[in-house]
Amino acid sequence: MQKQTMNDMNASRLADAAFAASRQVWLAGLGAAAVTRQWAKNDAGNTLRALIKEGSAVETQAIRVLGSGVETSLATASSIWIRTREQVRATVTALADTAVAALPKLKAPVKVTARAPAAKPRKAAKAPASKRTKHAVRRVKHTSRQAKLAS
Repeated sequence: MQKQTMNDMNASRLADAAFAASRQVWLAGLGAAAVTRQWAKNDAGNTLRALIKEGSAVETQAIRVLGSGVETSLATASSIWIRTREQVRATVTALADTAVAALPKLKAPVKVTARAPAAKPRKAAKAPASKRTKHAVRRVKHTSRQAKLAS
């Protein structure tokens, strides 16, 4: 019986200590709220104004630094875009000139489609090959001119 009484006393002391600790935490929270309220009433305005002034100075400096970096980046991007466009234009013009020069030399074979029987020869094109070549050359030149005008 005495052993049970000792266990009850230890449990009771432990419960009292836990209650006292939780009460101390509660009182510390109330104290912090009261101090914060008093600080907000008396000193917060001055501190807040000082923080705003410092933040404004840092923001102005950051905008100055970042602004010049953005301007530099935009100038670089614009320069790269102009060079790229000129290079593409030169490449397209060179390809068109090469195609124009190569078209007369091409002798394309007449294809037999799978639907047409092999024994039946295909009808000849209405225009001779030289006229078809000239027409193709005109189309390439026209397309090349259109590309130059578009850019």
